[in-house]
Amino acid sequence: MTDVRQWIVPGRVNLIGEHLDYNGGPVLPMAIDRTLTIKVRRRDDDTVNVWTDRPGSSKSSFPVTVQPGDVGDWASYAAGTVWSLGQSGHTFGGADIVIESGLPSNSGLSSSAALTCGIAAAIDELFALGIGRTDIALIAQRAESGYVGAPVGIMDQLAVLYGEADHAILIDTQAAPPTTTPVPLGWEDAGLVLLVIATGAHHSLADGEYAARRDECERAAAELGLDHLADAGLDATVNLTDEVFKARTRHVLTETARVRGAVSALNRGAWPQLGQIFTASHESLRDDFEVSCPELDVAVEAALEAGALGARMTGGGFGGSVIALVPLDKVAAVRERVDARYEARSWKAPETFVVHAAGGARLV
Repeated sequence: MTDVRQWIVPGRVNLIGEHLDYNGGPVLPMAIDRTLTIKVRRRDDDTVNVWTDRPGSSKSSFPVTVQPGDVGDWASYAAGTVWSLGQSGHTFGGADIVIESGLPSNSGLSSSAALTCGIAAAIDELFALGIGRTDIALIAQRAESGYVGAPVGIMDQLAVLYGEADHAILIDTQAAPPTTTPVPLGWEDAGLVLLVIATGAHHSLADGEYAARRDECERAAAELGLDHLADAGLDATVNLTDEVFKARTRHVLTETARVRGAVSALNRGAWPQLGQIFTASHESLRDDFEVSCPELDVAVEAALEAGALGARMTGGGFGGSVIALVPLDKVAAVRERVDARYEARSWKAPETFVVHAAGGARLV
């Protein structure tokens, strides 16, 4: 049908800066060449119909005036995007939307941001609303936080919209609005690849643990008299009395330093140092922020044993994926070691694949 528009929206990998976007710290994600496809066409009424290839899912229909609580499950992300567009004062009609995913399920590669940003961008283009990409990111963020109930930061949305081939995106989350700066990668020229190990472990940012971490950080910042925990000084952990708050703050401070170190390492081509930064980040997320899980820890350990320069969990945690910086000639060894470690624990084998930095959401 000639009136169907097709959007390609990437997933994302966060290289470094985990749980910093809502704490006011810098983050360094990259869009990847695993994508979501969104096909959309206008309707002559005010109904939005959504189909997805997700197993067990079916068609969902709702009006453009949809409100929180009207739609649940997977379709809440689409409904939340339509609601958020309306909350921003935009007027538009109905649409038919078909979603096809090339992102592994439960992978923590930001399929939710790809979906919400893709639908917002598609409706913006379809009805000539004239919304800028940063505003689309903010609309998509509100869809997740205000409708779905996942209090996410702004990193994922900006990554899938502003991604560039062969570049990571350094995001200043405290700027108003947030700013993005491309950072060249270059590891492939050095014979390295970025490997994703999608563990398949449960990954949901809408459950209580993610919200709990955010609440702990906000309470720690308030105790220190700060708007953003990333602004804390080196003596912050001395001034806090709660041991949990100390640990969360320690992660935020050290992760902020690791982002700066990673950018420097990328600029200098210091690949062993970048790998060490990845691994140190995972240790901090495991021990101080407590968002890792056995599947992630085993994947990191196995990748390092098989020759990865560094490895870490990526995303919100509690499951999802690990990334590893690996010499090209050791990719097979890493995959085999991870599979063997999983098999020894009677876990399902993870999906392991190389990703490349890709461009952001685009109309085909």
